[in-house]
Amino acid sequence: PQMTREYWVNLNGTWQYALVNKGAEPPTDFDGEILVPFAIESALSGVGKSVGKSKELWYHREFEVDRAMRKDNLLLHFGAVDWEAEVFINGQSVGIHRGGFDPFFFEISDALVSGKAQTLSVRVWDPTDEGPQPRGKQVNDPRGIWYTPVTGIWQTVWLEPVPDQYITSLKSTPDLDKKQLTIQPNVMHAKAG
Repeated sequence: PQMTREYWVNLNGTWQYALVNKGAEPPTDFDGEILVPFAIESALSGVGKSVGKSKELWYHREFEVDRAMRKDNLLLHFGAVDWEAEVFINGQSVGIHRGGFDPFFFEISDALVSGKAQTLSVRVWDPTDEGPQPRGKQVNDPRGIWYTPVTGIWQTVWLEPVPDQYITSLKSTPDLDKKQLTIQPNVMHAKAG
């Protein structure tokens, strides 16, 4: 995570996955396991399958939230998901993000249920070179300089509790003539995500 936090939880590792028709109900049975954060097309994911524009990739896992994490607002971060990602906590949609290369997060405190055990599901749709999104060199039929698609979670996923206001980044501006450094914090309100 950016900045130093006393407490955060890495959610990388083995998740369940399913490939379903686009627009179908969330799956109740899964096709197998996938290693996050590797795209489903990659060998490192443990799957090595193509998805295509007519399918959606669903991820599912459970995680625990202890008392220390419930004291504050709980943010769920994704380093990157290609391309459209809808995130569900305990079956409740907490947000949709479109963009394959940028980090995003959702404040998920209101979606938590009593007890430690929580469920996390992510629906991903990636039309690769058949959609409106920027795609770089990814194509469904790679040749020459073109790459295979990179669908799904391909960067780290983590949880972090934060107070109502917290620092997300710092802007450092040096003034060599005056021999000083001005530091300006970027402060975010947790519920404003």
